[in-house]
Amino acid sequence: MAQGVEGRCLCGAITIEVGIHRAETGACHCARCRRWSGVALNVFTAAPDQVTVTGEVAIYESEIAERAFCPRCGTSLWLQNPGEDYEFMVGIFDGAKDYPLISEIYIDRAFASCRFAGEHTRSTQADYEAKHPHIAEVD
Repeated sequence: MAQGVEGRCLCGAITIEVGIHRAETGACHCARCRRWSGVALNVFTAAPDQVTVTGEVAIYESEIAERAFCPRCGTSLWLQNPGEDYEFMVGIFDGAKDYPLISEIYIDRAFASCRFAGEHTRSTQADYEAKHPHIAEVD
């Protein structure tokens, strides 16, 4: 477990402090995540009681999660399923640059220019959706 990492949006209007959390990331190549992040989504998780957010955040709610972003500069900040941990965009935290990638989902949907090498867990769309039937890919 890691302690104390700080992040911010591009313009600096929003800052995020994360206390105790797992120092590891997961990537997703589904259409929702790709459209929201611009390419593969790469996140780390933290419990709500370990998070302090300063600044005005805008929220977009979909049928399965809320997505937070800065209303001033548009930086994607996190996504969160109701009642679950935050999933933070790893790129807004300079202190998270060495967090290893431990899992990758929707690998069969990945763009050729964004395939990750290394030893980590990989799941196809069919594998992931079989384990998480409440999530269905949207094209």
